[in-house]
Amino acid sequence: MLDLVSLGELLIDFTPVGMSEKGVPLFEQNAGGGPANLACAAAKLGVKAALMGKVGADKFGEFLTQTIRENGVDVTGLATSQSHPTALAFVHLDPNGDRSFSFRRKQSADTMISFRDLNTTLIDRAKYFFFSSFIMSAPLSRKTSFQAAKYAKKAGKTVVFDPNLRLNVWESEKQAKAVALKAIRYADIVKVSEEELFFLTGENTIGQGTERLWSEYHLRALVVTLGAEGSIIRTPLHTVRTPAFDVTTVDTTAAGDSFNAALICALCKSGKQIDELDEPSLCQCARFANAVGSLTTTKKGSISATPTLAEVQALLG
Repeated sequence: MLDLVSLGELLIDFTPVGMSEKGVPLFEQNAGGGPANLACAAAKLGVKAALMGKVGADKFGEFLTQTIRENGVDVTGLATSQSHPTALAFVHLDPNGDRSFSFRRKQSADTMISFRDLNTTLIDRAKYFFFSSFIMSAPLSRKTSFQAAKYAKKAGKTVVFDPNLRLNVWESEKQAKAVALKAIRYADIVKVSEEELFFLTGENTIGQGTERLWSEYHLRALVVTLGAEGSIIRTPLHTVRTPAFDVTTVDTTAAGDSFNAALICALCKSGKQIDELDEPSLCQCARFANAVGSLTTTKKGSISATPTLAEVQALLG
């Protein structure tokens, strides 16, 4: 059995590592992509995780596949394209460590994944199925993502969705919003950032935004991450707000992905669905996820920045 199967993009993150002697920015090649970050973070925490995606038959694709495998993730769900290249992303950091991205992914391998590329036996074997909207910005991978989510839902898996919105890869904000809201209908657990909450609901307060999503969708849980302010988890029985940890942030890349991984890890260890937890247990899951997300921001990079279980336990004390 698997605990988690994650579907989505696997790409090269070119991360800034300083300046050359001529004052030109230097970038380091790293493995990245939200679903890949999540799968690797989960594996580091002891979760049996698999990744479904597609890379090019190039050196970048070889590097990504090797990196994911070395991080303990099942890669039997990774397809390889002979005709489309591996996607590339360039990460830009502001003085506070907050990141933005420039993407090179027109007809990249991840956008050309079809349902027949998927090893659906991985979904059959898993408890949790995760997907996000990033690869859904392209027509074929959007169709595939909805087919996979429908398959997982029909198979009785707990479906987790994170919009992970990068508006610069979409044709329009209207399209991005419509696709994300449609995807939520397949989900049991939805995790959004504060910014995504406001974008998807049109509201301008957290209370109004969460109430809007909660009243319109039948969810087991709605999770809102608030960066340095921690997180909020709402279930039918409880709403808990848990503070973040006081750490020195250098790069926020993959913080949300590792938070998701940690939450799924905590739920797997509890043996219960999130809406079955009592309030103290829900707080404990949130605190664990906050710790993992916070620690991820203390290092540069994405997969390489996600903490081990020992590092998390040390922070939790």
